[in-house]
Formats: sequence, structure tokens, C-alpha cells
Amino acid sequence: MEKKKLYIGGNWVEANDYYDLRSPFSQEVVAQVPLADKNHVEEAIRAASENTGIIKNMPAHERADILLRVSTLLEENMEEAARILTLENAKPIKAARLEIGRTAQTYRFAAEEAKQLYGETIPMDAAKGAEDKFGFTIREPLGVIAAITPFNFPFNLAAHKLGPAIAAGNSIVLKPASQTPLSAFYIAELFERAGLPKGVLNVVTGSGGVIGDLLVTDDRVKMVTFTGSLEVGKRVKELAGLKRVTLELGSNAPVIIDNVKDLDRAVTKCVQGSFAYSGQICISVQRIYVHEDIFDTFLEKFSRGAQSLVIGDPEDESTDISALIHQKEITRVKTWIEEAENKGATKILGGELYNNTTITPTILTNVPSDSSLCTLEAFAPIVYVNKFNNINAAIKEANNSQFGLQAGIFTDSIQTALKAVRELESGGINVNDVPTFRVDHMPYGGVKNSGIGKEGIKYSTEEMTEVKFVSFTS
Repeated sequence: MEKKKLYIGGNWVEANDYYDLRSPFSQEVVAQVPLADKNHVEEAIRAASENTGIIKNMPAHERADILLRVSTLLEENMEEAARILTLENAKPIKAARLEIGRTAQTYRFAAEEAKQLYGETIPMDAAKGAEDKFGFTIREPLGVIAAITPFNFPFNLAAHKLGPAIAAGNSIVLKPASQTPLSAFYIAELFERAGLPKGVLNVVTGSGGVIGDLLVTDDRVKMVTFTGSLEVGKRVKELAGLKRVTLELGSNAPVIIDNVKDLDRAVTKCVQGSFAYSGQICISVQRIYVHEDIFDTFLEKFSRGAQSLVIGDPEDESTDISALIHQKEITRVKTWIEEAENKGATKILGGELYNNTTITPTILTNVPSDSSLCTLEAFAPIVYVNKFNNINAAIKEANNSQFGLQAGIFTDSIQTALKAVRELESGGINVNDVPTFRVDHMPYGGVKNSGIGKEGIKYSTEEMTEVKFVSFTS
């Protein structure tokens, strides 16, 4: 069992206190993780602040080269990185490899953006009295970025913060989720090997209440980028004051299945979108609305597809579904299922306990709109399927949510597709695909209580810069 260290100012630093990190599946202790205290956070912020000039003044091509080297190192060490992921968050190994591959690609996107921080010329003579002036804008880094990341995609979601920050010339203090610190320490090692100057990246682990509050309120931190729950996101926004803030928060993603000819494709996509990584994905399918003409057929095929998924040890190559991240999530999910059933819902499949750590894929129908499964984010392998008789009703139900991150619709009608694009209240609409589809260079961010700002490498890089205007008088 390894005893980890904090990464501050380019040095590996021991802490006074540690906590045991347990595998979500086996419940065995896999590492001892340092609990950063107030002094450690202060040292990390100071190191990041003192080294902002180094990364800011580094030529763009050198920042790009560092990011490319990290990408290459991840590809070369994919199996080791994937094993770390499986160990700390129980992601099935085949899915873990996919995340590492995506993460390597994400850093490559960031390397490209490092060389594309364009400004623009301003037609000054469009205004009377400015005929003798020439104007343009340039983008400059903000300074210190505080990055707070979740457990579900610890490598790739960290890359969505570290990559753009470094591409734009910022320094970072990274606070990973308490359950997934090993991936953060590993990526810090890769950046160290890739030649990132000391102090530009700092990693502190421990209590979110201690570390998060200190990062969010410190005046030297110029931006907070947070991915996590709605409740914590609201607190970050309240504490941040005038700092720039990007928040990627909750969702309960809907998908509409119109009366399509290729129903099998929609079923396959919905099985993947509902149960991948046990539903612990922000844009996991949680609500499915199916046209009444195909409802029974869809439900039968969807249930059959869910039953075909392999449940087991995340290190097993055949496993599709494994442990939820914490034992308390088991209790919550079972409570939600019971609540829905008590209110009139019918359980079609699942809701059973495997290995005391895993909920089997669960499908319900006729779920009332006031149940927790409708109003909150499940973050578990649980989905409900309700029927509709016209597209207006389906869109109304899909929009009946406090969230709006991504939505999907399957339809053979271009008119219906365009209507959904116009009327669905969501940051992203996937036509003929599930809301779970995402690639790492597209704009990604929600409306309503799903967050503020956009991720996607180009968009994050711009968020992490300040536009400076310059004018010359001839």
C-alpha cells in the first residue's frame, strides 16, 4: 500500500495526516492519501502565484510541446493509467482504457489551442473621430486557476481544466475528488516528466470543505473551474465573489424516441447511454420518452439489452457494470426506487444488489413527475421509460426539469428534429443520438441549474484568458 504525497511547488510534500483510500468494489485499502491543511493550500497558491510569469512568458510552441509530451506519455503508459482508474473509482477496465485514450486526445486539442489564441482587429474608423487610429485585441492569461474535479472521469475532466489553463499560460492548483486522488498525482508526475516548470501545477488532496473554500476565496486565485454537484456549485458561486467561475453541474438527461424505423439503433444507444459506468455520468440517460406506437417494443428490446450487460469486478475484461462510488449511494438509489414504486411506478428490471457494492441495471415505467428520479440527478444505473402520443407532449416533459445539460432525440422527420432543436431547453441537443454523446473539442455546458460557462478545449481556453484592447494613433 503506497503512501502518497502532495505536489506543491514542484516538490512532493508529506502531510501531517492521511486517510485510507478504499477500492469501491473490493473495499480494500489501496493507498494512504495526504490530507492537506490550511498551510499546504497556502503554499500551493503561493507557488502557483509566484510562477504565473514563467508560464505566461513561455512561448506558445513550448507550452504546446509540453502538452503534446503529456499526451504521448499517457498513450505510452495507457495500461498503468487505466489500472489506476479502475483501482480508485471502479471503472471497468475496458472503459478505463477508453478514458485514457480520450484524455490523451484532449491534451492534443489543448496543444493546438495553445498556438491559436487569436485576437482581432477593430475597424476604428467606423466611429467618427477615430479615423487616425488602429485597434486590435490580444488574449492574456488570467493568472492562477483553481480546478476542482469530480470522481467519474478523473483523468479526462482534469485534462479539460489543466490543458486549457496551460495552453493559455496560466498556473493551476488542482483539487481532485477525495475518491480519485491517484489519477491527479499520476498526471502531475507526467507533467513533471514533460518539462512543465515547477510551481505551475500543484495538487492538493483532502477535505473539500477545507481546501475548496480556501481556493475559492483567496484573492490570488483569478478563476475557479468546478465540475460537481449543484449544491457545491452554488456554494462555489456564492464564495467566489467577482472571480471568473465556470460551473459544470448536475443533469437528468432526457431522450425522446419518436416513431422511428430503425428502433434497434435507438435501443442500443440508449442501453449504452443509460448504463455506461453504472450511470455515473453527468449526461447519462435518465429519462426516456417513447412514442406510444412503439413503446411496448422499445421497452422489451431495451430491457433485453440491459439484461445482457455483464456485472462484476472492474478488473475483469468482460465487465460492463461495477460498483457505485460509495456505499451511501446504494442506500440512496434503493430509496429512490422505493419512492417511485410507492407513487405508482412499475419496476421492469433490476434494482438488486450485487457484491454489496453494485446496483444492477434498473428500468422503471409510469414514473410520476414529482418523484426524485424525475426531479434530481440519479448518477446510478437507473432509468425510466414513459410514453407520449405527440411531440409537443414529449418536449414539454423533457423540459420539465431544473436541469438542462444535454438532450437527445431519435426521429426520421427533419421537421420534428428542428422543432426539438428549437424548443428543448438544453445546452446541447444530439439528434439521432443519446445525450451521453460527447467529444472533447465541442462546446459543452448547460442551462438552468446545469451550470455556467462552456467547456470544450477551445471554449475553456478562451474562458481562461482576458481580452486586452490596444489602439495606435497614427
